[in-house]
Amino acid sequence: MTIAKADFIEGIAKGMAVLESFDTERQRLNATLAAARAGITRAAARRHLLTLAHLGYLETDGSYYWMSPKVLRFSGSYLASSRLPRALQPTLNRLAAQTGESFSAVVLDGEEVVIVARSGALGAPNRVLAYGLHLGARLPAHATSTGQVLLAGLPQAELRAWLQGRTLPRLTPHTLTQARALRQRLAQVRRQDWAFAAEEHELAVRALAVPLRDMRGRTVAALNVVLSDAGRDAAALQNALLPLLFEAAREVRAIL
Repeated sequence: MTIAKADFIEGIAKGMAVLESFDTERQRLNATLAAARAGITRAAARRHLLTLAHLGYLETDGSYYWMSPKVLRFSGSYLASSRLPRALQPTLNRLAAQTGESFSAVVLDGEEVVIVARSGALGAPNRVLAYGLHLGARLPAHATSTGQVLLAGLPQAELRAWLQGRTLPRLTPHTLTQARALRQRLAQVRRQDWAFAAEEHELAVRALAVPLRDMRGRTVAALNVVLSDAGRDAAALQNALLPLLFEAAREVRAIL
């Protein structure tokens, strides 16, 4: 969404930039680090950090700051009020009960994908899931099956803009880090209408995803399964699970 310059509140934008500077790589920041990450002066970062701490969104030891539980109010309100997670949750739970695997619904947000709904912990009790696959987790779009499905669903002009000048970090030896290679992968995903990512985001983790489209044909989310059976080959897993994913996508289309 674009707004008139007169309607843009720069102070709020800077405050949100400071808040977004905290992530899994840097859970604790001082004013210097926050300034560098948010692209503002150290003095401005210090004022925003102090204000956010005063409001209860950050905690501090006087030098470093970290997020407080209060920030969860934003995600909690989204998950409680957004139609998408509530609409998809029964389908995710049914798939998990049917297969013993873990399923998620994911949306695209800039250079990352965000898990907005996921199935309960079903299946073998000793299963080890990929790191960070919790509700609200943010993962790099280029290195995940869901991200590749969602990027493949973008109009060509939007995809070109997304790729332009973007650095694709290498997370494992299997990560696609060249724009040309990613573009070729996305073309393949668009043709076949599903994506399979093998150890691109995390070693020993494989995932399969399909697009979730609304009645107008727009890709609004992606449905994926994280595969726990490392002993089965990719073709066998795809043959077993793709029909279930496609069927589920058809079932929920009318409610998206």
